[in-house]
Amino acid sequence: MRNQFNRVAALPLLVLAASAISGCVDQKVVYRDRALFENPPSAADSFLGYSDQSSKLVVCGNCHVEKQAEWVQTKHASAWADLQASGHAQSSCEPCHSVSSNGNLTTGDVGYTATGDARYQDVQCESCHGPGLEHVTNPTIQTEPLAPLSVGTDLTTGCGECHQGAHEPFVDEWAQSAHSTLVSVAADRAECQSCHTGEGALAAWGVRTNFAEKASLGTGNHLPIVCGVCHDPHGGPNAHQLRYPLDDPSLDNNLCMKCHQRNGNPDPTSSRGPHSPQGPLLLGTAGWWPPGLTGPFVGTHGTPSANPQLCARCHVSRFTVTDAATGDFQFQATGHLFVAIPCLDSIGEPTANDNCTMAQRTFAACTGSGCHASQDVARSAMATAEARTAQLITQIDTLLAQVPSTEFSTTDNRYTVAEGAKFNRDLAAMAGAPVHNPFLVESLLIASINALETTYNLSGSPNVSLKPMFKHLATNGN
Repeated sequence: MRNQFNRVAALPLLVLAASAISGCVDQKVVYRDRALFENPPSAADSFLGYSDQSSKLVVCGNCHVEKQAEWVQTKHASAWADLQASGHAQSSCEPCHSVSSNGNLTTGDVGYTATGDARYQDVQCESCHGPGLEHVTNPTIQTEPLAPLSVGTDLTTGCGECHQGAHEPFVDEWAQSAHSTLVSVAADRAECQSCHTGEGALAAWGVRTNFAEKASLGTGNHLPIVCGVCHDPHGGPNAHQLRYPLDDPSLDNNLCMKCHQRNGNPDPTSSRGPHSPQGPLLLGTAGWWPPGLTGPFVGTHGTPSANPQLCARCHVSRFTVTDAATGDFQFQATGHLFVAIPCLDSIGEPTANDNCTMAQRTFAACTGSGCHASQDVARSAMATAEARTAQLITQIDTLLAQVPSTEFSTTDNRYTVAEGAKFNRDLAAMAGAPVHNPFLVESLLIASINALETTYNLSGSPNVSLKPMFKHLATNGN
């Protein structure tokens, strides 16, 4: 009998033989072997490709049924057809729309680029995992090809080999973002790794998948927050192959808020202030709430009905850059700088350089879906919110300077009004806080000022109005 792994279990054929004498039925199960795959051309370099192209069954999918079912619903499974339908199909595009050396650890012409065989069309399992012939032939030994998760800034590893360039600059932008550099900050501290390292985030989320670099990671060597941390390479139920949804207003289930929720509320046993509290701030639950302060304090930015994608609506904004004189295409921004209002370079391309004026930033993310009437309107609203916040912070600073130092301690088993007011002051001073939720920020600062004046018998500037300005933001977001 042929090796059992070179065939699939054939469908049982029920043969009924009727006896002319007794009328009994004799049932026999007959099996028919079918080859699991056709031997690949030698030029393909052990890449297998499709087992049945018409049904999009890859050879790997004969055994990895669950992954096959997820993958077939992704854009990768229609990459070749999408290229042909684009009207811009060229031979130079084909390596990224087929099984080739792009995305895996092989080099040179392999798979489609070596053979031109249709079995290698689309971005299949082997595009990331590499050639599967050895594993399929000997699955009982450790021959499973592992996919790399690293995304090099030289754009020659993993996702970066295709998702780069003027039309698909996902990794080009990511390489300039904080997601690529967080690993250098506190990554060797165990309590920080679930958000500052790629392998730590995957472990915290219960993702036990193996990958090429896993065995080599350790102290001083960590995986950044790479593509495969947020996106499931195999697919799944969420848009864009994301591991968690973007539209869920939940700290536990919203992809961005899985990490952007640390120290949103004060810890009486710690002197550390707010740390990455954007999720609770957006949802209106962050800060120290003085007695008598009641919510809700949810602005339009944190309301799923008005802003369905929540964080991503502003921080992952796509727009096209064209030549001002000719209108010709220049660059397709993907939003993977993760900056809501990025600075623009001389041709209008978003840049990681954050040293520019408000007039030199694009507010394009703010005008989508009718959120703000124009970029100028959004720019003005931000300036107003920041000015109001700065005014109230100055008032709190004046009051805190008059509070006895004994009111600030982490060892006296109490949390004072002064400590709470300082937490709110630091929360409001964080970059973007007045925009994430101006309604909550203003309410926390006003309540803190009132609490400081009452508790310590202090008096602030009579010229600072403590009447809320942003209450209307909770209903119409103008």
